[in-house]
Order: sequence, then structure tokens, then C-alpha cells
Amino acid sequence: MADNFASMCSTELEPPVRAITNVVEFEGVHLLVAEIPEIDASLKPCYYRGQGMNSGSYVRVNDGDHRLTPYEVQTLVANRGQPLEDTAPLTNLTLDELDEQLVESFYARLRRSRPHAFASLAREDALIRSRAVSRTEQGLVPTLGGLLALGKYPQEHYPQLAATLVVYPTDDGPDVASGTRFLDNVTLEGPLPVIAADALTAIRRNMKRRSTVDGIGRTESWEYPEAALREAIVNALVHRDLSPAARGTQVQIEMYPSKIIVRNPGGLFGPVSVDDLADDGTSSSRNSFLLKMLEDITLPGDPRTVCENRGSGIRTMVESLRAAGMSVPRFEDKISSFSVTFPNHTLLDDETVAWIQGLAEQGLTDSQHIGLAMLHKNGTIDNPTYRNATGVDSRVATAELQDLVSRELLEQVGTRRWTEYRLSARSRTAPSEPEHKLPPRDRRKLILDAIENDKLSRAEISGRTGLNKQVVIHWLRILRQEQQVRIVGGESPQSRNVRYERTPDSWGAQTLDLDGL
Repeated sequence: MADNFASMCSTELEPPVRAITNVVEFEGVHLLVAEIPEIDASLKPCYYRGQGMNSGSYVRVNDGDHRLTPYEVQTLVANRGQPLEDTAPLTNLTLDELDEQLVESFYARLRRSRPHAFASLAREDALIRSRAVSRTEQGLVPTLGGLLALGKYPQEHYPQLAATLVVYPTDDGPDVASGTRFLDNVTLEGPLPVIAADALTAIRRNMKRRSTVDGIGRTESWEYPEAALREAIVNALVHRDLSPAARGTQVQIEMYPSKIIVRNPGGLFGPVSVDDLADDGTSSSRNSFLLKMLEDITLPGDPRTVCENRGSGIRTMVESLRAAGMSVPRFEDKISSFSVTFPNHTLLDDETVAWIQGLAEQGLTDSQHIGLAMLHKNGTIDNPTYRNATGVDSRVATAELQDLVSRELLEQVGTRRWTEYRLSARSRTAPSEPEHKLPPRDRRKLILDAIENDKLSRAEISGRTGLNKQVVIHWLRILRQEQQVRIVGGESPQSRNVRYERTPDSWGAQTLDLDGL
């Protein structure tokens, strides 16, 4: 089976798939396990040769295989290189379509901010160099990016290159009982700087104010940090797919009582993934010339430019939510779309703080408190999500999550890159009243009884007690500090082969009351 599988991967798929295979014994049978490494974006899509690229390209969704649509195949092929849709000359238009005030302001800023490249150029030559304008047989015409960034009314020619905002009355959308379809429905048009500014105004009109305790007083703030919303909206407008197949889809903003979703056509582009969006600050743009233009175009009534192009947008989004004590956004990348979801709740509200206090665990870090709060509200968490929410690096995140497992507050599900964490049964039963706490859990006697007169490894102690490996390591460390167990031989405590035995003192030792430790 392993040989046939490897042969199929190399001969029937294009490009050939180099699967990492292994045969393992599991529950009395032998299983063929195959891990498929992701191929480079320049080679996607991988397809079944017998059907060809357009019919033989699939995507896995839950437990089903779904054939990619022609648009999804086209998007993957276009992403093999740098798309240039934003530089496409609009030969049916003239420069009269551009807003004179925006153009003059853009030209003046180019000369100030990039004197080496633009200070000596006439206005038309500067517009050509920036790719806002193109020279054709018909004369000077705007490019698609130039029209979107500097146009008077781009939607006259491309009606769907706009944005919409719909405010729904319930988390399921329309209120069927009352017949209310939406509370607000706005079409946002004009050049991209105007759309971004108008979108923030429309969202603000539909947001509520919230009060948070700050020292001895209260601070009033919007439900969502404006910095986070601004970055999400600008990113959606700038990084959307501008290919002909996607020009019929607008950027969509949806407000529900419990969340805001910002969605744009076209998935992530370039060497970035959802997992590392907030980590490394990589800047990769589908519309590189449009993005460059918007670095020198300001928002209406705002001295800031629309974009920075420094890879800091997602970081700004995440950090502003952290500062507000809110959950980090949830990113979803599909081939045909990308979305950002902002949950409408604070992580450390009164109920959550009381629940954490009810766990009766001392010595937790601030980031562990945030991780527990996220799990209390969302159910599961992984290492990248923990890092994004807390700002700690990968090494610290792993150590702190494993510490929570060793304290029996979390359970680990899966291994390696599929590792996730969820609340343990004990944590889920913690009381939410500050005056009540879970009784402290002491595993000393269980581990000492398991060792008895033997010399056992950690794995053997785990097998005898049924405790998780991390829990065993945690309590063995405590028992060593109390000199109730000792290491046999000269092995290091980090060694997999290290064995433990009870000390003479342990036979008369009394377990300590952990209250207050």
C-alpha cells in the first residue's frame, strides 16, 4: 500500500507530491500515515493529471473534497507571479476621470516624500512613474489603480469596486420574528480614501459605547477600537482581487450584535499564512502599485496616509484589541476570499475574572490569564492564537501552555502543528462567584503510592497513575524540592530515561495543604 501510494503521488499528480509516509501500529492494526507538505505558491494548484487543471483541482473542506471553481483555479495561477491588474490602462477613459484636488495633493506629497525619484518630474511624468497613469496610443489614460485611488467616481465604470455595510438585528442575520431584515444598509462609494473614511463613520454610527473600570473611575470607549477597524477596512480595500472575474464582488462589512466581519474577494497573497499574520510583519500585496500610491494619499480630514506598507497593519489591529482587553481577531483565508472577524466582548470581564479566581491557582502570568479567558469564551486555543493574543514569543507560549496542562487546567489535543488546548473538566466546573474556589488538587500521595518500592520512569508513573505526562513532571519537581523523591543514578531530570525512587523521609511525610501556595 505504501509503495502504491507513493507511486500514485508521483505519477498521477501535477506537480508530483512527495508525501512523508510511515507505517505505525495502532489498536492492533497497521496504519499507513501520510503527511503532505504544502507546495510553493508558484506551483499551485496541484491537480489530478487525468482530469486536467480546471477539472482536477480540489480543496478539502471538513470531510469532503470539493472541486475548485474556475475563478479559484484562475486565482491560484495568477498568484504564481505578481498580479498587475492595478496597472492595467483604462483605454476607454481620460484623465478627466481623476479628481484634480486629489491628484495635486498626491503629486505634491510625492515630491516631498521621494525627492530623488519625483522632485524633478513634471506632474504627468510623476503620475506615469507611480503607475497612476499610463501612456497609450490613445494618449494618457488612468490605470485601474489610479482610478481607484484618485478617481472622482470610480463606480461609474466599475459599480462593484466599492464596499457595503449591513447591520443585522440578530447573530443569525435578519430577525424573522419581527420581519426586520437589517438595521442599517449602506453602499460606500468614491475613491478608496473616501470609502475607508465613510466606512468608519458608518460603523461608528452603529456602535455602542462601553464602560470599563480604570483605577478608581470608569473609561468610556467604543465597542471596537477604531484603529483595529480602520486597518481591517483598509486592508480589505487595498488587497482585494482586482482581476476581471472578481470585479463583480464588493468588499463586505457585516455587523452583528456579537461581532463584525470584514470580507474581501481574493485570499491571502504571497509568502504569508493565517498562522504568521501577526508574528513576522511580512508585507505582501496583490496590488503592489496601488498600495504604493496609497502611501502618499491621505484620508479625508486626516493627515495620515491611507497605507504605510510596513507590514504593521495586522500588528496594529491585534495590539489595539489587546489594549482594549478584547479577543484578537479571527482570520479566515479561502482561495476566493479573506475575512477578519472581531468578537464583540472583553476577555477579562467581571464574570471571567471571578471564574479565574475560582480556579484557586497561584503564580499564573498575565498572559496565562488571557489564555484562560479566551478558552473560557471560545473553547479551544492553539499556540499561534495564544501568541497573537498575549504578545509572547513561541517559546514562552509553549512553556506557559504546558504549565497550564501540568496544573490540570488544560487538556492537550493532538501533537506537533495540530496541537490544540481546551479546558479540563476540572476547569469547566470552576465556580463563577469570587467567594467560592475549587479545592486545591494535590497529586503527591498518588505519585508516591505509584512508585512504592520501585524505581520508575516518568512514563511508567504516568501509566500507573493515569496522569498526563506534564502533570507527572510538575509534581515530581515539587516532590524533589521537598526531598520526597530522588533521581536514581546520574541522569539529568531532562533525560527521557531518568528514573525516580522514594526517599526514606517520604514514608513518614505528610502532604501539605496547598491553600495559599
